[in-house]
Amino acid sequence: MPMKGGGTGQLREIDRWDGGVGWLAHPDEGMQRASHALGVDGEAWVVDPVDAPGVDDLLASVGDVAGVVVCLDRHKRDAAAVARRHDVSVYVPDWMTGVASEIDAPTERFGRELADTGYRALTIVNRSLPPWQEVGLYHEAEGTLVVPEALGTASYFCAPGERLGVHPMLRPVPPRRPFRGLEPERVLVGHGAGVFEDATAVLDDALANARSRLPAAYARAFRSLL
Repeated sequence: MPMKGGGTGQLREIDRWDGGVGWLAHPDEGMQRASHALGVDGEAWVVDPVDAPGVDDLLASVGDVAGVVVCLDRHKRDAAAVARRHDVSVYVPDWMTGVASEIDAPTERFGRELADTGYRALTIVNRSLPPWQEVGLYHEAEGTLVVPEALGTASYFCAPGERLGVHPMLRPVPPRRPFRGLEPERVLVGHGAGVFEDATAVLDDALANARSRLPAAYARAFRSLL
């Protein structure tokens, strides 16, 4: 199984709720790169998209595309292509560097909230060594939390028995502060299917036990890479 798929993907829907949809463009890849469309007032906000035939049909089921969002500095993915096709801008956090200039589409910046969507922007990681700039999105009223990289459900994120795991590079010092006090009904991630049952408890468990489960998680991740 390749870690990263290429060419024309075979789209698979992985997440569906009243407020949006998620998909894998390359379901057989090891990285399990997931993308989402968040529905807000009949419009779709597309987060970290990987493009594939059939994506536009999924987006249409959520609403007219209002914007494309990049939430991680290395998740530019196919944001520009999707934005150009729908004649919208790519939205980038106002503090994120080295991203907007590399996107071949109009860009706009956002601060504490993504436009007027009600999605609050959470600074999850902001460091230069190693380079990592990540923003999460949280809609308290809808109960939706989007975490592009710090958390995932792909096998190399999770220790045995975990439904949600902290990224292997962050396990020694998990980013607990950005998630403090949040009570999501669902957690959508950038690698793997989302968590829709007991999401708050699963989130709390992943963060609280990330370090203690580190050896088992690393062993599993190593086996996945092999």
